[in-house]
Formats: sequence, C-alpha cells, structure tokens
Amino acid sequence: MNMNTVFIILFMVVIGAIIGGVTNSLAIKMLFRPYKPIYIGSWRVPFTPGLIPKRRDELATQLGVMVVEHLLTPETIQKKFMNESFQQEMTKLAQKELEQLLSNEESLEQLFTKLGYENRQEWIEKNFEHFLESKYDQLIEKYREIPIKSILSDELLEKMDSKIPQISRYILQKGAEYFSSVEGELRIERMVNDFVKERSGMLGNMMQMFLGNVNLTGILQKELLKFLNNEGTEELITTLLRKEWEKVLEWQAEKIEEQFGREQLVDTITRTVKKIIRVDRIFATPISVLAEPYKEKAIEKMAPQIVLMLGGWLSNKIEEMMERLHLADIVREQVESFSVERIEEMVLLITSRELKMITYLGALLGGAIGLLQGIFVLITG
Repeated sequence: MNMNTVFIILFMVVIGAIIGGVTNSLAIKMLFRPYKPIYIGSWRVPFTPGLIPKRRDELATQLGVMVVEHLLTPETIQKKFMNESFQQEMTKLAQKELEQLLSNEESLEQLFTKLGYENRQEWIEKNFEHFLESKYDQLIEKYREIPIKSILSDELLEKMDSKIPQISRYILQKGAEYFSSVEGELRIERMVNDFVKERSGMLGNMMQMFLGNVNLTGILQKELLKFLNNEGTEELITTLLRKEWEKVLEWQAEKIEEQFGREQLVDTITRTVKKIIRVDRIFATPISVLAEPYKEKAIEKMAPQIVLMLGGWLSNKIEEMMERLHLADIVREQVESFSVERIEEMVLLITSRELKMITYLGALLGGAIGLLQGIFVLITG
C-alpha cells in the first residue's frame, strides 16, 4: 500500500467523520433552532422553527401529564408522608416552632393585633356569652321534665348532703356572733320594746308588775345564745335544711326556670363563669406565662401526635387535594411561560454531556463509514 492509497483512506475517514459529526450536531441544534419560523416571501422555510419550539405546547401538556401520572403521584406522596424519617424531621420542626410560639413574651392581645385581629377580647367575650346561653337552652330543654336529683351524680349528691351540717353550724355560728354583738343586743331590745308596746293594756301592766326592773333584753339575749349554741338546735336546723333540700332535688328544671326566670339564670351563670374565667387577664398575660404549665407536655407529646395526625389526614386527602390543585395544568402553564431559550438552556444543562457524546458518536460512525468506503474503492478499483 503506497502513500497515495493511505492518503485517500485517511481523507475519506476525515471527511466521513466531519460529515457525521456536523450532521449530528446540526440535528441537535435543529431541536431548538431556529426559535421562530423563517419566511421567504410567503413561503416558510422547511424545518423552521425547530422541533421543540414548534411543538412546545404539546411538550408542555405531556410534561404535565408525566409529572402527575409518573412523578408526583398520590402514592409517592403518601409514601413520603408516612416515611418514618420524614415524620421525625417534621416532628423536630414542629417542636421547634411550638417552643418558639410558647416562649413568646407577647400577650394574646398583642399577638392577635399583630395578626390583624383587633378587639379579639370583646369578640371572644361576646361569643362566650352566646355559647353559655345556647348551652343553657340545650340543657334546660333536655332536662326540662327531669328532677334535679336525676341529673346530678350520686357522688355530687352525697357530697352536697354532707355539707348540710356544716351549713347549719355556720348559720348558728353567725347568728350567735350577731346576737352577741352590740347591734344584736340593740335589735333584741327594740323587739322587746315593740312587744311590750303592742300589749300596753292589762297584760302590759301585769308584765311590768311582775318583772319590775329586770333587764328583759339581757335575759332574752342569754337564752337566745344558749339556744343557738345548743347541739339540739344544730340537729333541728340540719333536719329542716335537709328536708328543704330534698324538696329542691325533686324540682324539675322547668320549675327552677319558673322560680328564677330564664334571663336571671342565664345572667347569673354568665357572671359566675366570667368571674372564674377572667378573659381580660388571660389576654393581658404573656403567652409564655400562660403556656408554662403545659409547655413541656405540649412539646414532648402533643407535637408528635399532631404531626402523626396531620400526616395521616394529608395522606388520606392527598388525591383529592392534587385533583383540586390541577398539577398538570400548573406544569403546562409554567412550561408554556418559558422562553424557548430557557427551555434550551434547561435541556442542555441536563443533557449537554450526552449530546456531546452523540456528536462524537456521529463523527466516529462517519469516520468508520469513510474507512469502509475507502477500502471498498481500493478493492473495486
């Protein structure tokens, strides 16, 4: 084989490689370019615009379908939500955010104001009153014809019954304190004087004759105190109170409302509950102070439970949520909003190495074909 033959073969290999490489490179370029159709007069030049610009709408639609049906499917997202490591990460995040919230030194009023909800205290108090009123109506309707003792628990009835002797003792104690005082003594004296005046006739003269200068007020005070401090008196008062209490327990809810009136009962209940639950103090207290008794329990126990419950709820609702989100349309609209230049940049960023290999492969195949052609020419020549 002389030098001329080698030159011919090398020439054909180089030409074939150039043609193969340039052809593949041109084909890759024609995927994106030209970006817009080219016209000569009214005649559009073939293969303009490039394949991807020409079919961008179809590409956007197919990308949306691919994302929804093969990438972001309800099953893959559900699997992610229920993944143990993911839940642990979410639990740590929830605990961190909850700790920051519960350590806030702002008051509830300040927090609501920052969130754009002013005068929340008045709103809560008003709704709280409506809530108590509606609860009262529900309960009174439910127990309208039922005796009170059927509503209260046995433990509560027993406890209330055990308090009756204490109430009797308290009443007698306060009565003894009153009649031992100067005010009580004056009250007895006025009562004695009124009694004598009302009987100013023969009976009154007889009483004055028998009693003479005896201090009737002191005698009555002494006897009254003796009566109040007597154990039998306490038993008597206890028996009377217990009998009256038994009568009250037989009352139906309807009778209670008739005795006191609906408006008065609702007002009494509302004022009592408001005294116990001071909404104004709660709103003026820093969140950190309100949350202090429950902070550790909330962070350690509530946060993981909330994450678990929320994960389960989202897992069950994810398919419906994805349908409502219309992810395919979102992807399609997003891709359609991209310029062709950006699409080209994105594709080349991902596949630049592979596209270069295709160009080199074209050159390699072209060179191999040129080599075969050169050998074929030599054989046939």
